[in-house]
Amino acid sequence: MQNKEIFNVFFREKPAMMLIGLKNAKGEVYASSLAKSVDCTYSHVVKILQDMQKSGLINFEKKGRLKILTLTKAGNEVAEHINGIMNLL
Repeated sequence: MQNKEIFNVFFREKPAMMLIGLKNAKGEVYASSLAKSVDCTYSHVVKILQDMQKSGLINFEKKGRLKILTLTKAGNEVAEHINGIMNLL
């Protein structure tokens, strides 16, 4: 089995890739840019992000009409662990 396939056995790919994408981001991240980077629809990304916010993994920071996404301390730790597991596989 390929690494990506076995990773998907344990984790849902899109939410895991969203957390890793936020962790590795060089600048400000918006839901629309995150949707493009993980090849997912905007509405699906927003739904997942809302669940992550309720779980205390991310924050939305409103700047004008835009919402900037940032990881919380817990979100950063989860992203690090997911990235570590992905590298092991």
